[in-house]
Amino acid sequence: VQLQASGGGLVEAGGSLRLTCTASGNIVSINAMSWFRQPPGRQRELVASMTKRGAIQYGDSMKGRAAVSRDIAKNTLYLQVNSLKPEDSANYLCVADDVRVRDDPLSSLEVWGQGTLVTVSS
Repeated sequence: VQLQASGGGLVEAGGSLRLTCTASGNIVSINAMSWFRQPPGRQRELVASMTKRGAIQYGDSMKGRAAVSRDIAKNTLYLQVNSLKPEDSANYLCVADDVRVRDDPLSSLEVWGQGTLVTVSS
C-alpha cells in the first residue's frame, strides 16, 4: 500500500491550494485518512482527519481555513486550504489508518505518504 500526495507548491500569502492524497495497492478498505503537517524544525501536527463514515476532525492550526473531503471509491483524500499564511509553510503529509488489504483479512495497517511541500511567501 502506498500513499501519494500532490498539490503543494509556492503560493503567495492569502492564496489557496488543493492538496490530494491517493492510496494505491491491494486495498479492501481504509477507515480514517488524515492530513498532518510538519514545518521545518518543528513537530508534526494534525490538520484534518476524516473517517469512512464521514466524521471530520480539524486541528487548531488551520481550523476555519481548511476543508477536508474524501472519495471513498477512489481511496483519495482532499484538502482545500485558503487564506494561506507564511507560517503555514510545511511538508503536508497524509496517513491512512486501519487499512485492510486483500491478502490479509485481519490486517489493520497504518500507512504514511512522503508528503507534499507547501511554501507560502509573504
